[in-house]
Amino acid sequence: MKFPHRRQFLHLVAGAAALPAVSQTARAQGYPTRPVRLIVGYAAGGGTDIVARLIGQWLSERIRQPFIIDNRPGAGGNIATEAVVRAPPDGYTLLLAGHPNAIGATLYDKLTYNFLKDTVPVAGVARGPMIIVVNPSVPAKTLVEFIAYAKANPGKINFGSGGIGTGTHLSGELFKMIAGVNMVHVPYRGEAPALTDLLGGQLQVVFATVTASIEYIRAGKVRALAVTTTMRSDALPDTPMIAEFLPGYEAGWWYGVVAPKNMPAEIIDRLNREINTGLANSKMQARFADLGAVPLALSPAEFGKFIASETEKWAKVIRAANIKAE
Repeated sequence: MKFPHRRQFLHLVAGAAALPAVSQTARAQGYPTRPVRLIVGYAAGGGTDIVARLIGQWLSERIRQPFIIDNRPGAGGNIATEAVVRAPPDGYTLLLAGHPNAIGATLYDKLTYNFLKDTVPVAGVARGPMIIVVNPSVPAKTLVEFIAYAKANPGKINFGSGGIGTGTHLSGELFKMIAGVNMVHVPYRGEAPALTDLLGGQLQVVFATVTASIEYIRAGKVRALAVTTTMRSDALPDTPMIAEFLPGYEAGWWYGVVAPKNMPAEIIDRLNREINTGLANSKMQARFADLGAVPLALSPAEFGKFIASETEKWAKVIRAANIKAE
């Protein structure tokens, strides 16, 4: 048998080693060749679904393949997340992840996956604040007055949320910890019924989303005291931030796209580039502003650090408050 010359052999080895990279690059350049599913862990028509459809429509137009929104509600978004974790890492099954995933990593102790390890960050999409809203009967016109009122009436203030472990719940728990106040948590099956009872006077305070509460605020049916993020809301520019009075406080909702682990970096980079182009589009920014949101334009690495930071923050709150899933 005639063996190849050493130099020829090394060329052959180098060529063989480069084949996977070349095929991955070619696959990414041709991606996608069929419809892509963007899975959402909540029902159609809600805020999460609206954000998914905005970014899905943009990607469909840019990449010229349908991005189909696949709603799989239930178990706090865990059903949808598990479907993505178990999917092939080929770029055709994506998840609109968000703050519920960062919370759920600690809240649920029997998950069949590890969100941080079993998914890869692709791109941030949007973030927005919660707003502390109180019933007009509460004798506090400012956040400082409300904190003083809460300290003078420990255990007598009911704060409602959209359910145990939701963003509207944990925003309140973080507030209790940093402000040093004792309020009674009253969970509801959704934010809307909590706001209904706030209007009726059964609750004194709710940490509400802008989308759900803005019309009540404008009509004077509830009083907005402060926003939970470290930037003011364009929808309520005169409403201060909690962090102006309680340094270190920050909470809010956010969403972004993640994929099953081991997805080719070329596909991740392509999707990140297209999504960030959309987030810079003035029409897209206007649509997010209508939701009380701002774009969350990040690189995959930056988005990964953001998710890890959020997961760690909410883990501390959940453990300190001894919060258990329903």
